[in-house]
Amino acid sequence: MAGSQQQPPYLHLAELTASQFLEIWKHFDADGNGYIEGKELENFFQELEKARKGSGMLSKSDNLGEKMKEFMQKYDKNSDGKIEMAELAQILPTEENFLLCFRQHVGSSAEFMEAWRKYDTDRSGYIEANELKGFLSDLLKKANRPYDEPKLQEYTQTILRMFDLNGDGKLGLSEMSRLLPVQENFLLKFQGMKLTSEEFNAIFTFYDKDGSGYIDENELDALLKDLYEKNKKEMNIQQLTNYRKSVMSLAEAGKLYRKDLEIVLCSEPPM
Repeated sequence: MAGSQQQPPYLHLAELTASQFLEIWKHFDADGNGYIEGKELENFFQELEKARKGSGMLSKSDNLGEKMKEFMQKYDKNSDGKIEMAELAQILPTEENFLLCFRQHVGSSAEFMEAWRKYDTDRSGYIEANELKGFLSDLLKKANRPYDEPKLQEYTQTILRMFDLNGDGKLGLSEMSRLLPVQENFLLKFQGMKLTSEEFNAIFTFYDKDGSGYIDENELDALLKDLYEKNKKEMNIQQLTNYRKSVMSLAEAGKLYRKDLEIVLCSEPPM
């Protein structure tokens, strides 16, 4: 079978830099949904086998189907039949497993949101590129990961290339949240049910009964449940609790203001 016109880069290397890893990810996650799955997964596996054969690791008689099954058992840690970015970082020999160091140490979406809040000071739903470096350095400190200035610079540049798709030098919250392990990434869970500003205002006003401009944790709980039911999404209590905690880490003294919640629930951050 002929390979695609655009040869996937770097698969044969003994070690990848963060930016090479990123190019491989982008090549195979063709629809950009945060997973390599279905046809993308088959392509990835075939190209990976080819690259490894090139280095004399496999014989011609290898059965691809069987091999792929073994491969998925080994690397698809959450057994969802798809490969996510953190899983790919374990398959490919990435230098210092650059993404894993965030994924395994950001720990929870609540921690991530706390760090976000510190840097998105004007509540625009974006972090400017120059703030990104401080944000990453904070995450690395929390993770007790030693790093030097050039390394931090490389990570910053790579993440910018990864997420600042329109090149405006800013990163959106939902883009950055893809640094989180997928099951932790509650923002991705809202992707299929983003609200327009009108819908958001209506639902917020409904729960902000006294018109104070903020809601508390119990009201948020009810609002999230409603949102899930309205979108006919499955949701267990544990997940709901986790999401609520994550969203509440944007609150001030237990008060979640309209603008903070809008960043999470609307497709476009408020202008």
